[in-house]
Amino acid sequence: MCGITGYLGRPDVETGPAIRRMTAALHHRGPDDSGVWLDKPVGLALGHTRLSILDLSAEGHQPMASPAGRYVVTYNGEIYNFEELRRELVQKGVTFRGHSDTEVMLAAFEQWGVEGAVRRFIGMFAFGLWDRETRTLHLVRDRIGIKPLYFGWAGGAFVFGSELKAIQVSPGFQVEIDRQALALYLRHSYVPAPFSIFRSIYKLPPGCILAITPARAARESDFSPDPDDRQAGWKPERYWSARGAVEQGGSDPFVGSEDDALRQLEDLLRGSVRQHMVADVALGAFLSGGIDSSTVVALMQSQSARPVKTFTIGFTEKQFNEADYAGRVARHLLTEHTEFYASPQDALDVIPRLPRLFDEPFSDSSQIPTFLVSQLARAHVTVSLSGDGGDELFGGYNRYFWYPRIWGKIGWAPRWLRGAAARGLTAVSPHGWDRGFRLLHQVMPERLRERNAGYKLHKLAEVLQADNEESVYLGLISHWAAPASLIRGGGPPPDVLGKCRMGMAFDDFTQQMMYTDTVTYLPDDILVKVDRASMGISLEARVPLLDHRLLEFAWRLPRHMKIRGGQGKWLLRQVLYKYVPKTFFDRPKMGFAVPLDSWLRGPLREWAEALLAEKRLNEEGFFQPDPIREKWAEHLSGRRDWQYHLWDILMFQAWLDESKQAAAGMSCQT
Repeated sequence: MCGITGYLGRPDVETGPAIRRMTAALHHRGPDDSGVWLDKPVGLALGHTRLSILDLSAEGHQPMASPAGRYVVTYNGEIYNFEELRRELVQKGVTFRGHSDTEVMLAAFEQWGVEGAVRRFIGMFAFGLWDRETRTLHLVRDRIGIKPLYFGWAGGAFVFGSELKAIQVSPGFQVEIDRQALALYLRHSYVPAPFSIFRSIYKLPPGCILAITPARAARESDFSPDPDDRQAGWKPERYWSARGAVEQGGSDPFVGSEDDALRQLEDLLRGSVRQHMVADVALGAFLSGGIDSSTVVALMQSQSARPVKTFTIGFTEKQFNEADYAGRVARHLLTEHTEFYASPQDALDVIPRLPRLFDEPFSDSSQIPTFLVSQLARAHVTVSLSGDGGDELFGGYNRYFWYPRIWGKIGWAPRWLRGAAARGLTAVSPHGWDRGFRLLHQVMPERLRERNAGYKLHKLAEVLQADNEESVYLGLISHWAAPASLIRGGGPPPDVLGKCRMGMAFDDFTQQMMYTDTVTYLPDDILVKVDRASMGISLEARVPLLDHRLLEFAWRLPRHMKIRGGQGKWLLRQVLYKYVPKTFFDRPKMGFAVPLDSWLRGPLREWAEALLAEKRLNEEGFFQPDPIREKWAEHLSGRRDWQYHLWDILMFQAWLDESKQAAAGMSCQT
């Protein structure tokens, strides 16, 4: 895993110092080696920092040129089928000097062209590829969006990088916050692609290739970051899309028996896990004790001659602790298990690092335990497999089975009646509901015990007042319902959710939610969280459930093979139950959370109060202070639980502080 960056500007501008500074900003992503490559006649510079995983020798150094010298690449990721491609290329007469997947990629470009090669790649990747013959820079991102890639214009030049850190230190970069992107962030807790928090800087959408010539790099006016924009002069082009996979799955549905489906899924999973275990360094896995990570670890252990190293974070707060469940799975599978019980102080110590780690506003609070488990794993291994992706592919989120239960029973009722029910639910504070449910826990079976019952009932109250199915979904996934009203000088945020599914037909609304999550929440929240938390301490995280062939297979399956009996991931569970007893998982889905609500009333209160001060909010000019201060007061009193709304604001404010400090540091250097 690595950090990549690049600069394409005027030939008369010296690019060497700039690209070295941009590359140094990504040192954490690749501490083992670094390099730059210049094409001075066209003003191009490429930079790379390397975390050595395959071919630890100097033969894996980047940027790397192809055998004939036509292509030069700076690449971040893993091509899991590189050995198969290598054998195919050797049969065509290609010779190799080393054993890295980068060298295989370059030979593939010379053999099949850029798009032809990329379509053959199975893996996670983001790269910048310079074609010296056509003088074209190609930016490419993997199909699912596992690896990040930012690009845009700064100081009159075209720039790109794995993280905004590299772009922010490029010559002439000006901090200009996009207030529409800020509104999107308040709604979703992340900034969805193709937007970034800065104007003129974008995220390359998954499954896309962007071709930039020096002439195009000199102008931004007719460019669109949206691959579906028919009015654009130039834009990213798709080589694969989740939409295409979903539509193909609908036209070619799975027609075999449940046993046939189980065999095919297990074969795909075993093959993906096996490929993801290839490394020349120590390798392990995150283990939460849930369905997804347990499946990955079970399949790893079944294909390993030695105990797999597994890692779990536990919390002293019982309702947030999954370490006992993970330990039980580890003991059954005989893994080499390491667990660390994080104290509240351990978790709180991470918070000052979050703005720098995540690079732009990001407020999924599971970022904290994700970083802690990454830090734990990095003390023992360089690569760790993760179970992310199972929820989106196989229907694991509670909303997928809550929706038909809730809307199917209340959708017929007039809104005034649903509003009355909502007022009844919110008449009791979240803490009041939680106390009541804790008393009931003593007589309830474990599978029915819900964590954060009060927050969920208040969320249900919002859903009760929805107008239609779309509003139900938006209410379930949103934080601030009307973010534009909170932002000074900002208009309504773009409807990224509606646009991504425009023109698509689904058998039911649950499928529509699953697709929307796959193309928005998965790449822009879940995978961002895993990438930044792991790469922040130089750990490579791999996600075998997100092999694109698994996604394509999952969308061929009928709904009843995913969601059955009010429970998600039915078919995935059947694979797991071949290795681990079913009784280990007879409990509600927990997620990866921390007790933010109580922390904000306790050890984080002083920190939060400083960031939410009315005077500060007024002076900065981004937010209307009154609704924020009102929610802060209600949260402190215990009348309402506004932890997620407040965390959105707090993470932006903390990021803004970090951004100002970075800008001050840059001005000192220049």
